[in-house]
Amino acid sequence: MAGSAQLLAAQAAPSKIGVVNVQVLLQESPQARAATTALQSEMGPQQREIETLRQSLVSREDKLNKDSATMTSAQVSAAQRELRDGYIDLQAKQEKFEDRLTARRNEEMMKLNRVVLEEVQKYAQANGFDLILADGVLYATQALDITAPVLQGLQGRPAAAAPAAAPAATP
Repeated sequence: MAGSAQLLAAQAAPSKIGVVNVQVLLQESPQARAATTALQSEMGPQQREIETLRQSLVSREDKLNKDSATMTSAQVSAAQRELRDGYIDLQAKQEKFEDRLTARRNEEMMKLNRVVLEEVQKYAQANGFDLILADGVLYATQALDITAPVLQGLQGRPAAAAPAAAPAATP
């Protein structure tokens, strides 16, 4: 009977509900921009190397097409074989790069998701929310949307997507 009274009291009390657009937080937070910048600087040199290799192969292929009339059939065959091997190498490098990029992007997204979740929970607890909805909300009034204040909270955090380091010991 006491459990029924508590259930009725809980049902009678108004609940504070909020809605958050996680995609906006994942795209507009400084942590997302920092993660994107870090990935670009980390993966950029490899991407440029692959592009340079591709351009070199295209140039060699153009040269072969121009010069093939004056080359022996053995020279043409050797050049074609080198090009074919070069394109195979290029494809392997591209696949390896894309795999590494995907893995690193997933790592950064997991960190970012964790930071966003922590910030949403922190905001919800600090403001007395009983329920926060995210994905799958078809309609919510602007009064329920807490995306902007959560984004402000994220903007107050360090831009790095990684969790903050422990404070240094004082002497």
